[in-house]
Amino acid sequence: MTLLFHDPIFQEHKTGSHPESAKRLVAIDRRLSEAGMLEKLPCGKVREASREQITAIHDDDYRRHLRETAAAGGGHIETDTVISPRSYDVAITAAGTACAAVDQVLSGNHQTALCLIRPPGHHALPQDAMGFCLFNNVAVAARQAINQHKLDRVMIVDWDVHHGNGTQHMFYEDEQVTFFSSHRWPFYPGSGRKEETGRGKGLGTTFNLPLEFGTSRKEFLSAFEQRLHQAAEKSRPELVLISAGFDAHRLDPVGSLGLETEDFKDLTHIVQDVASTHCEGRLVSLLEGGYHTDALADSVLLHLETLIEGEKNEGEKTS
Repeated sequence: MTLLFHDPIFQEHKTGSHPESAKRLVAIDRRLSEAGMLEKLPCGKVREASREQITAIHDDDYRRHLRETAAAGGGHIETDTVISPRSYDVAITAAGTACAAVDQVLSGNHQTALCLIRPPGHHALPQDAMGFCLFNNVAVAARQAINQHKLDRVMIVDWDVHHGNGTQHMFYEDEQVTFFSSHRWPFYPGSGRKEETGRGKGLGTTFNLPLEFGTSRKEFLSAFEQRLHQAAEKSRPELVLISAGFDAHRLDPVGSLGLETEDFKDLTHIVQDVASTHCEGRLVSLLEGGYHTDALADSVLLHLETLIEGEKNEGEKTS
């Protein structure tokens, strides 16, 4: 059964009235509790990332700057991103929990895992915070799979409404990590053109699916499925990671691409099919954006239910 990571520490990144606030996780926890998920599912133990895990992705001077800024009381670390006294501790726990989920799935203890973590990570750059993100959780997790578990090929699927510019940057010249992103275009952060496909050894490992506002749900899902399967056939991943943002929902005040809650079930199914085809269903999902708390909570619940059902089906197929 899907391993769930959630913990009150992720509410200790205090951002006040900022859209990326602890209210997001409070709403998710309430919805999962109402559905009986918190009692039903096995829960993983959160942990802090080591210095080595963080600096495999981020510059150590940036890590220290973030720690020192938080210790001094916090504030705006860049235009869009605010931190509080405990934000460094929370951020290294988010990244460490992503690594813990990878460890559990690759050790064979669980086939799938969902990490309800914050702050989000996919905009974070090697030396900078950006777009509400401090450490790039999914990038740290991918590097954990490669460095610790000796995988050769990892795929990151990012369906957040915003392009995961930080994640793309981290692996743009890396032949071991395939990055696939569907996102609104033109939109923040301004990257993610179809022509951005990688560089050097990483040429051909970046796949961008930019979608104009007004794209129909049917067109979105059809293009997502077709392009993702093409990318996966080329990369043949040994592990799939999801940057699971839910701000493409039609109600989202920050993003929106017109999706309904049920569309996240379809997106999950499509990614599960890739994982089933190429890596025996091994999949780790990490929370990114989503700022309409009710839509976020409903979408996360459906995403989780779909992960559980998919793992059950995969088990029946291999038994």
